[in-house]
Amino acid sequence: MNGTGNLNATMTAPWRRVLAAAMAGLIVLVAAGTAHGASRIKDLVDFQGVRDNMLVGYGLVVGLNNTGDTLADGHFTKQSLQAMLNRLGVKPTDQGLNSQNVAAVMVTAVLPPFARQGSRIDVTVSALGDSESLLGGTLLVTPLLGADGEVYAVAQGQLAVGGFTAQGQAQTVVKGVPTSGRIANGAIVEREVGFALASLENVKMTLRNPDFTTARRIAQAVNAFLGTDAARPSDLTTVRLDVPDNYEGNVVNLITDIEQLRIEPDQLARVIIDEQSGIIVMGENVRISTVAIAQGNLTIRITEAEQVSQPGPFAEVGETTTVDRTDIQIDEGADQRLTVVEGGVTLQDLVNGLNALGIGPRDMISILQAIKAAGALQAEIEVM
Repeated sequence: MNGTGNLNATMTAPWRRVLAAAMAGLIVLVAAGTAHGASRIKDLVDFQGVRDNMLVGYGLVVGLNNTGDTLADGHFTKQSLQAMLNRLGVKPTDQGLNSQNVAAVMVTAVLPPFARQGSRIDVTVSALGDSESLLGGTLLVTPLLGADGEVYAVAQGQLAVGGFTAQGQAQTVVKGVPTSGRIANGAIVEREVGFALASLENVKMTLRNPDFTTARRIAQAVNAFLGTDAARPSDLTTVRLDVPDNYEGNVVNLITDIEQLRIEPDQLARVIIDEQSGIIVMGENVRISTVAIAQGNLTIRITEAEQVSQPGPFAEVGETTTVDRTDIQIDEGADQRLTVVEGGVTLQDLVNGLNALGIGPRDMISILQAIKAAGALQAEIEVM
């Protein structure tokens, strides 16, 4: 009997391995289905204090090939050039400042969170006056100010301009925007924005798309991970997280751990319409009640043509002349039929029903607004 028992164990071992592999595959499929549509918390929220700061400055670009500002009397570029030369010990006269190789510019930059003194950031340089091109120019030392008026960075360097302009006697060719350029790593950070992240007793997470359901799901996911009720939504935009004792003084690790958690965000049923470009974007939760839709356009085409009328061969009377001929065609859209869209349909069914009418985006915008006016569209319409 022992031999028989061993033989049965040998015969069933492969089947056990197959069954185990099948169960593992089933678990993977279930996990994939659960994670479908889920997003990381770091992609849904902004953490308190982790933010950019805008910088701006006014400066001069030199070295242009006669494409700079016109230095007329009273022009701000001329005044800035005179002030700069005076600081450098040069006393120019009004007659001597007639160069077109200088342009006044605005310099902008973004100071990233926790940027340290001595680190470098990119800057964008844009012409402020009547300069035609900044190609080949060099930005002189320009302080960059924050919203509080303090200097946080200093910019200088050679501009990289993507566009150009070429002009002749009868034609001008312009590619891109030659009056704007960038300087990679063109500014040095001189002042840091103070923020003690490690000493925080609580962390606020701000939703990028405010929603009550999403805020609650974030709090539930964080609490399930930490094993405490440390997170709670205060409104549809903010989730407040109290720092647990085991993360005290190490908020960075806390943020790193919870930002990788995945939840499925909820969203309002919304239809976004851009009437200028004819773009329509509809969320997956858009639903409509039963409604009948018909669309037709009246099109009138008038074609004018001249035909030559001349007498027959060997005719003794008559002369060759032109006769106007008018062709009028009227299209009343008779081939457009009434389409019934059933209630509670999905987004795909709604799109298919509207496409069945053979209409374009412009007419579809009017139809969606008419459905909303009829009370059949269970979604919010936002016109950009």
